[in-house]
Amino acid sequence: MSNFIGEFICKIDAKGRVVLPSGLKKQVSPEAKEKFVVNRGFEKHLVLYPMNEWNTISAEVNKLNLYVKKNRDFVRKFMNGASEMELDNVGRFLLPKRLTEYAGIENEVVLFAYANRVEIWAKSEYEKLMKDDTEDFASLAEEVMGNSKKEEE
Repeated sequence: MSNFIGEFICKIDAKGRVVLPSGLKKQVSPEAKEKFVVNRGFEKHLVLYPMNEWNTISAEVNKLNLYVKKNRDFVRKFMNGASEMELDNVGRFLLPKRLTEYAGIENEVVLFAYANRVEIWAKSEYEKLMKDDTEDFASLAEEVMGNSKKEEE
């Protein structure tokens, strides 16, 4: 499993292409073979998965019981807009116009890499999301991580 890390500000060219930064490209598993899937995120952003990670996630989603309406609804929303792509000979990938419109992406993006994915945010949306509010972050950390040490003991 990939374990990406980093935050990268990138420009989008007139055709909707983004250069995958070398610091991020080095983290992509050889099993991905420079192939990716991009789709909508849960918030107003896109998510880029290396193909090997997408295959793992797809297998998990495909285990859902499609006779259950909530499962069908989830699968439709999750797969909506999912697009395969490859890096071109200069290391760029093309963001589909429909997805860039969904995420409000215009000329600059932030690639926020963590776990097995790279979130792609319109720079302005990302800045709003990450607005420094130390007190809120401290409260969130306590709520999310506060009991993790106790559970280990």
